[in-house]
Amino acid sequence: MHARLLSCFVLCAVTGGALGADWKPAPTPLMTKWGKEVKPDSAWQEYPRPQMVRKNWLNLNGLWDYAITKKDAPKPEKWDGQILVPFCAESALSGVGKSVSKDQNLWYHRTVEAPAGWKGQRVLLHFDAVDWESTVFVNGTELVTHKGGNDPFSVDITDALKDGKGELVVRVWDPTDSGAQPRGKQQAKPEGIWYTPVTGIWQTVWLEPVASDTYVKSIRVTPDVDKGEVEFIVDVVGNANAVLIGLKDGNFSGKPGQSIRCKLENPKLWTPDSPHLYDVQINLTSPDRDSASSDTVSTYFAMRKISTAKDDKGVMRLMLNNKPMFQVGPLDQGWWPDGLLTPPSDAAMKYDIEVLKKIGFNMLRKHIKVEPSRYYYHCDKLGMLVWQDMPSGGVPSRGQLIPPDAKEDAKFTDPEKKQFRVELKAMMDHLKFFPCIVVWVPFNEGWGQHDTNDVLKWVKDYDRTRLVNGPSGWVDRGFGDMKDAHIYPGPGMFPTMPDRVSVLGEFGGLGLPLKGHLWKDTDNWGYRTFKTTEELRENYRLLVRRLHPLVGKGLSAAVYTQTTDVEVEVNGLMTYDREVIKFDVAETAKWHKALFGPAPEYRELVPTSETVAQKWRFTTTKPAAGWEKSDFDAAKWTEADGGFGTQGTPGAVVRTEWKTADIWVRRGFELAEAPTGDVVLRMHHDEDAEVYINGVLALKVTDWTSGYTEFFLTAEGRKALKKGANVIAIHCKQTRGGQYIDAGLQELK
Repeated sequence: MHARLLSCFVLCAVTGGALGADWKPAPTPLMTKWGKEVKPDSAWQEYPRPQMVRKNWLNLNGLWDYAITKKDAPKPEKWDGQILVPFCAESALSGVGKSVSKDQNLWYHRTVEAPAGWKGQRVLLHFDAVDWESTVFVNGTELVTHKGGNDPFSVDITDALKDGKGELVVRVWDPTDSGAQPRGKQQAKPEGIWYTPVTGIWQTVWLEPVASDTYVKSIRVTPDVDKGEVEFIVDVVGNANAVLIGLKDGNFSGKPGQSIRCKLENPKLWTPDSPHLYDVQINLTSPDRDSASSDTVSTYFAMRKISTAKDDKGVMRLMLNNKPMFQVGPLDQGWWPDGLLTPPSDAAMKYDIEVLKKIGFNMLRKHIKVEPSRYYYHCDKLGMLVWQDMPSGGVPSRGQLIPPDAKEDAKFTDPEKKQFRVELKAMMDHLKFFPCIVVWVPFNEGWGQHDTNDVLKWVKDYDRTRLVNGPSGWVDRGFGDMKDAHIYPGPGMFPTMPDRVSVLGEFGGLGLPLKGHLWKDTDNWGYRTFKTTEELRENYRLLVRRLHPLVGKGLSAAVYTQTTDVEVEVNGLMTYDREVIKFDVAETAKWHKALFGPAPEYRELVPTSETVAQKWRFTTTKPAAGWEKSDFDAAKWTEADGGFGTQGTPGAVVRTEWKTADIWVRRGFELAEAPTGDVVLRMHHDEDAEVYINGVLALKVTDWTSGYTEFFLTAEGRKALKKGANVIAIHCKQTRGGQYIDAGLQELK
């Protein structure tokens, strides 16, 4: 089935004149190589639904008429111009490049004609994604209104057509960030981590003929790796006698809407290294057709199981097919400079996944965006695990974006809660077919986080075949298969737990602006920004090196920010236009491969104050020279419990308040013997810190971390450790935001 995705009738827009001879992209700061190849008659021509393929279909992508009117205005009499579907109005590839406010509607118009060979069949009109509220008219008849920016919807337009022909009009309204609906990263005035709005059709629109009496509506496939079986449930429209399942392992049959379990001989399990897919053909028979099939569709499935369990050392881990597998990959936002939410082409979309595979990743976190179905199909084919975020919503000015230390969840009205649940369920119904998806992430940080545990428990109950991440970062309420830390630049982790898995849902964010590949030439940013490729690569290498020991401590997954630069963010592995991979692919793949080897183990030398308070001496008045030396007399300094800082600083465990610009802290400790392995400093600093061991500079860091992070000592600092009495001394400097300092030492074995 995969090689055949499949024959297509092509219908050009009748209203489009000479096939879009006058069309051109709207101005944009950047264009990808794939965007430069887009033409009105070639935009997204691939079959859009690989999870359920029929032979005949009709692609409606191409030039449509469009108009932007006041929200209360009727259907336009005249059109403003043409828009290239499926690209949103704000994008360059739409040819429009205009914003649409909450006080306006975006209208679409074209004519359609069903091929003569479809006569006697029902005609379904499919929209794979329209942001946000869309109303569909055919020949003046209002057929459906759909609310939801990320899930597909369909409508039977057969009875509204006249001799197979119809005038198709779509009205779209999108409140963007003035409404609480799920919208992801869109903001009316984009800045920082918030991006250009997307309004209107942004995935494929298409027609499909189905039998007038009986046809397949949906397919649910559930593998059972432990039993070597796969279950099919085929939902149908109409009156079907039987469902026939054709597999390489044999033919199976059953009733519509009921479980059909198929036993596999020597099943081949799906893994990132061996992503085996089984092809399937499904036939329906109906009373009116005797033994003839009333509908035939092709599909596929994979034998894979995702779970959590304890490893041979009793540590809770992520399991793939009942075996521990460390998952590492990028935060993947899927934005494009020319198409915004819409990739310029299927090939462009696939390229991102291929690069991530080559660089040595086995997973990605699809960050608060839902991709076209073909994206997940490519992940299934290429072997890429996916953590799927729910696009976030909420209005910050109404307190719907809660801070990291929030005691209470965001307040949503009952209608807002209902709409979130409707769109969450629709997303899951749409995507749970795809075996690559192994984790649902209902909430990111505090963005629209409401009724936290109720939502997480509902997701877990609704799909028992996948894992549910507790809120990814920030406020954890105690539920979820995973407890997820966000630590920049990191890496770091939550301590292991008896019933949940510790994961690092975001870290890194190392930035490098590359001239000629920037959305803006100025005011770009990363969590850490470097000036040269060499600096970027060396700092990333150190991050990965520090990540490996955490795997030994129980870390089960790590998500690096991020796949590409996005608008003014420059912390991508690639530039926004995908022209430059900032890392050497082969070299970086070796760094990642090391993460899957035996991990070193920790021996604690000097504990931090994360769980048990540790005594330090401190002063906020600049001390005399030699304050860092082991023989310095600090008897007049104040003795207090670590850590030191201000409440509300992310990841901090504040036991002693520190609010001044500088703090100096010292602590003595005894070593029964000098360490023989590598020694790391486990420290949370906000901001700049200098660390001395027995008077020797052992580490100097700038900026801040958002949680406890492991740092390798300098060679000189490592040598300064000795048997018997030792002193660790730290100077931390505060310039902005929160502030905090605490540290400890660990030896790697």
